Amino acid sequence: MAQYVAAIDIGTTKIVAIVGKKNENGKIEILGLSKALSKGVKRGVVLNIEETVTAIQTTVEDVQKRSGMWFSEVFVGIAGQHIKSMKNRGYIIREAYDDVIKKEEVFKLIEDMHKIHIDIGEEIIHVIPQNFIVDNETGIKSPIGICGRRLEANFHIVIGQVAAAKNIEKCIRMANLKVKDMILEPLASSDAVLTEDEKEAGVVLVDIGGGTTDVAVFYDNIIRHTAVIPFGGNVVTRDIKEGCAILQRYAEQLKIQYGSALGDLAPEDKVVSIPGISGREPKEISFKSLAYIIQSRMEEIIDAVNFEIQNSGYADKLAAGVVITGGGAMLKHLPQLMKFKTAMDVRIGLPNEHLAGSAKNEINQPMYATSVGLIMRGFEYLETYKAEFDICPADEVSYRKNPVIDKPVENIENEDAPAPPVQHEEKLPLMEKIKIMFSKMLDAEDQSITVADDQKRAK
Repeated sequence: MAQYVAAIDIGTTKIVAIVGKKNENGKIEILGLSKALSKGVKRGVVLNIEETVTAIQTTVEDVQKRSGMWFSEVFVGIAGQHIKSMKNRGYIIREAYDDVIKKEEVFKLIEDMHKIHIDIGEEIIHVIPQNFIVDNETGIKSPIGICGRRLEANFHIVIGQVAAAKNIEKCIRMANLKVKDMILEPLASSDAVLTEDEKEAGVVLVDIGGGTTDVAVFYDNIIRHTAVIPFGGNVVTRDIKEGCAILQRYAEQLKIQYGSALGDLAPEDKVVSIPGISGREPKEISFKSLAYIIQSRMEEIIDAVNFEIQNSGYADKLAAGVVITGGGAMLKHLPQLMKFKTAMDVRIGLPNEHLAGSAKNEINQPMYATSVGLIMRGFEYLETYKAEFDICPADEVSYRKNPVIDKPVENIENEDAPAPPVQHEEKLPLMEKIKIMFSKMLDAEDQSITVADDQKRAK
């Protein structure tokens, strides 16, 4: 029986609703996709709830018609300039040196990281183990089965604002849907466009959105650094608008149709005519001056990306270079500029690695990388937690009673009102989540490692 998943990507410039299924080959077929202009989101954070809800409802209704599938819950991405990351180290002193390290001790170490001090109004989204140290023996990927007294680990911890997550949940709730799970968008994008070889060799994912640019650094198949830069394609559009003294909509068209990220490669003898404001004389803008405006802002964004690469500590280990994705990746000559500024190989990331079906070519654009990644993460969630997803063919809806849609949402404006239950039967305690997460990580390790039977990793 085929599995189905629905997801919503709430971005600064667009809101995308998408429905996909996994075929017998493990590939993902997109059954429907719909996008609407996003007016209530700034730099990845929901500001105007009403406008965001309207856009969500429009895309959801449209994608349900296109796909022929009805759903009441979705996977949602979270990003924005409030996302930050930090490194931390934890350790435990074991009582018996002679006994080998067990899974439970590793889980305890990871669970302790969820208790570290963070600022008021923040929450820990992800705790990702980097490597382990047993009695000063460094660089251990899996400490299970090793003898030692002191077990240490380095962690990469992703933190976000509680208020930003609550606003996203409130918007989904007001659109008569439930949040199945919230996923960090750079992780979703990386699933969609990066290959396993790139993650192993070392690679930087740069997702250039409308309001923010997300950066994720991978090395040895582990995410090592994440950051959100508060600039994206919108600031380029604004620079064109102000530099050329034209309207915003014409500035956006200029950027998409005639823009270039390298002024030296733009033709000198070409100009484009822009209609004057309210009947005034039209303006003529040269391709070259347009390209230099774009280049100066893109260089600023790339400098910020470069800073994050250096800050990650893996700048000299990124053999696979840079992969750029997101709507901003379509800017002409951007790969050349990125290669010049970073001195690394650059390619454009398309979400075609895991796609199949007739809609593959339509979806295979950098702007849909996050949307496809959310679908992939959704299937991973269902598999990990053995969960079910509430989705069915539209013609069966009349025979079902939907507790979310049939029941009005009360006290939605009251911040303290309890949120509706989100799949309580599938929610697992923190310890169980950590066990599952770490078990998956261990399953990817070299199968030649052997330990006692009761400590062998479950497949």
